[in-house]
Amino acid sequence: MPTPLDPDMFDPVCPSTLMPLRFSDKWAGLVIRCLEDGPRRFSELRVPLRSVSAQSLTTSLRNLQRDGLVVRTEWPGPDRSVEYALTPLGRSMLPVIEALCEWGAEHWDELLDAREASTAARTA
Repeated sequence: MPTPLDPDMFDPVCPSTLMPLRFSDKWAGLVIRCLEDGPRRFSELRVPLRSVSAQSLTTSLRNLQRDGLVVRTEWPGPDRSVEYALTPLGRSMLPVIEALCEWGAEHWDELLDAREASTAARTA
């Protein structure tokens, strides 16, 4: 059983929204990072991804499943449960996501400056 996910795993001002390169959807990279240490239930994913609506998280999980990056396992019985886990293809994304995170951290100020300049230009 993996350790519980840290509710503060992602900075509230997470650079994922600043990242100019994305795959699948806005939340896919964060979901993959949450699954890095093993399978998780939907409610576990909601802890660090608290700013993501349940509908958006469901959509992300379905898209990742469709693309072969995540597998969904349903455990039948009176306490029916569902777990999500990375496939080998999904695991192969971890170094790519780590490289994007490092790049984003390195260029955080530049990305914020560009975003602010763009917003200022539109409102002027």
